[in-house]
Amino acid sequence: MSPLEIRPTLAADLPAITAIYEHAVLYGTATFELIPPDLAEMTRRFATLMDGGFPYFVAALEGRVVGYAYAGAYRPRPAYRFTVENSVYLEPAIHRRGIGLQLMRRLITESEARGYRQMIAVIGDSANAGSIGVHTKCGFQMIGTHPDVGFKFGRWLDTVMMQRALGEGAATLPADDSAQAQR
Repeated sequence: MSPLEIRPTLAADLPAITAIYEHAVLYGTATFELIPPDLAEMTRRFATLMDGGFPYFVAALEGRVVGYAYAGAYRPRPAYRFTVENSVYLEPAIHRRGIGLQLMRRLITESEARGYRQMIAVIGDSANAGSIGVHTKCGFQMIGTHPDVGFKFGRWLDTVMMQRALGEGAATLPADDSAQAQR
């Protein structure tokens, strides 16, 4: 088996990403979407992230995309411009192999390089031990739980909030506040 490759996402990766996310929507509680978005919608979402200058990576084994991770705007208001929210999704067959951890580490490194100062994880379902564990290994701390805010598969679901400082975090002011204020 060839080694895992983590690389920037290409438009050609979007069909595989769409399939991975479709499975998560239909069978999992990591996302609270109920209807899987089609390729056109996933392409629109990808373009929005790329236009915003956010990092987006895929994990590939033997040239086949098996997972992906990206950071996007945490909230749209300008005061949040130095904070990103992460998302990580994997094919079910490759869970618990450390691939999500490698994707997260690359995403953190790239988000720091782009000047972001905080990363938020909004984890669907407080029973999602795998995602909570990966985030904990990456230095995230639990900041709270929103109990019973989603309803999927006939049951109420929590969201778990975790946070990690990036780079200097809040220890210093951003170097160039004016450039990113326009986002």
